Amino acid sequence: MPNVPELRLGVDVGGTHTDAVLIDRSERLLGKVKVTTDPDVASGIAAAISAVLDVGATMPARVSHVMIGTTHATNAVLERTGLARVAVLRIGGPATHAIPPLFGWPEDLRRAVSVAETIVDGGSEFDGRELTSFDSDAAARFVASLPGDVDGVAVSSVFSPVSAAHELRAAEVIRAERGSDVHVSLSHEIGTLGLLERENATVLNEALVTTTRHFIAAIRRALEYSGLGHATAYFTQNDGTLMSLDYITHFPVLTIGSGPANSIRGAAHLSGVEDAVVVDVGGTSTDVGMLVGGFPRESVFGVRIGGIATNFRMPDLVSIALGGGTICRSTGDDVRIGPDSVGYHLEQEALAFGGPTPTLSDAAIAAGRTHFGNAAVTLTPALGRSLSIADEMLAEAVDRVKTAKGDVVLIAVGGGSVLVPEALPGIAAVLRPEHFEVANAVGAAIGTVSGQIDRIFQQAGRSRQQIIDEACAQACNEAVRAGADPNAVEVVDLEDIPLSYLTNPGLRLRVKAAGPLAGL
Repeated sequence: MPNVPELRLGVDVGGTHTDAVLIDRSERLLGKVKVTTDPDVASGIAAAISAVLDVGATMPARVSHVMIGTTHATNAVLERTGLARVAVLRIGGPATHAIPPLFGWPEDLRRAVSVAETIVDGGSEFDGRELTSFDSDAAARFVASLPGDVDGVAVSSVFSPVSAAHELRAAEVIRAERGSDVHVSLSHEIGTLGLLERENATVLNEALVTTTRHFIAAIRRALEYSGLGHATAYFTQNDGTLMSLDYITHFPVLTIGSGPANSIRGAAHLSGVEDAVVVDVGGTSTDVGMLVGGFPRESVFGVRIGGIATNFRMPDLVSIALGGGTICRSTGDDVRIGPDSVGYHLEQEALAFGGPTPTLSDAAIAAGRTHFGNAAVTLTPALGRSLSIADEMLAEAVDRVKTAKGDVVLIAVGGGSVLVPEALPGIAAVLRPEHFEVANAVGAAIGTVSGQIDRIFQQAGRSRQQIIDEACAQACNEAVRAGADPNAVEVVDLEDIPLSYLTNPGLRLRVKAAGPLAGL
């Protein structure tokens, strides 16, 4: 077979395991592996890539694209490690002085991230008019006073999704003072309406830039080492689509939530079902989300990340501390499960492998739901009750993500999905598609590229259709900027939100565009 680049390789780097799959142009799976995640990112990814190429009997020259999903950004925020030092500039005086920047942040996260914070005059009204003039002199003095160890600046302005003029002027001031190489995150490019939540998301984005650059460097080393230096690499983002490495450098916060989104997209592809509940069970936790039209349903409410409120797009999930390695404990009639887990030490710790620790995997084996391991496990009353508690937790989580009456299909994926029973309240059928254990990597490999905007547009003498056309063009441009084929990108979702009681008529539009990978 000629060495023509035509295959895609999907990699999902989790906290305990790294999964990799190889698919062809028709999206047929040629190989799959699951390996323990290595603390050295580059060597761990290289090992997974090498293993899946061996399983698929494929030469590296035949791989054209590599799609990578990771919890790297999420872990950095949760663990407070590898975060950049950020200066926070809010354009909102004198109206917003009552609540300072980073209000409500956990103190340890604030210490890890913030170098300095200030509020200068400026910002917009709800209809795009200036609240007051932008105080560029105050902004310049603040930037000039920053210490040398500042890594970047996060800028937010009142109603910048309506008018970004003051944020763009602030970026010019920052680069004039600190040089063109300084990284600046602007809130109108990241969050939606709601100043504090948008500001938080922008600061998080800037805090993740440095660690993301290091991760991308590790990815490039892994690809070179694996003979895939020629392949085009993409990262998965929160809505189950892809973005280029250059794009993620500017918007790393968009990778938070990408792991569950990959699993939901993979569940749709493997099962052929486009509308369902998806339950993704890992070794430590379970994510439950809704599959709508083949994509994860997005949350309509702000999401808390690392203890702070944000408002950028995220999948609508219910997460519970339930996994294949969840530890079962019993004292007399008192039976408890988790929240701790043996994680990737399952094969050393679980009863089914001769270990000393009862886990939910042992309970599932003893109940006949699955078969693996090398030691017999007896279904004791404690293990039976542990499994019943797990079933109740799953049923409650499923009920929380459903938004309508009636039974729905449930797709069970992830290495720990053997825990999911054959029947749950409100579920018409439980599907376990082939290759369910690597659904996350499959979801990454099949991804398309998307761009999205959420803005308020002023009518200003234009017709409603002219405004919609402008919004659609902006979303398509974002998709192309993220790596989509400009000749094949199209609008896939349009939400028109009328705004009442405005002096100057306006229209809020949420538009999402998507397209296949450029060059595929």
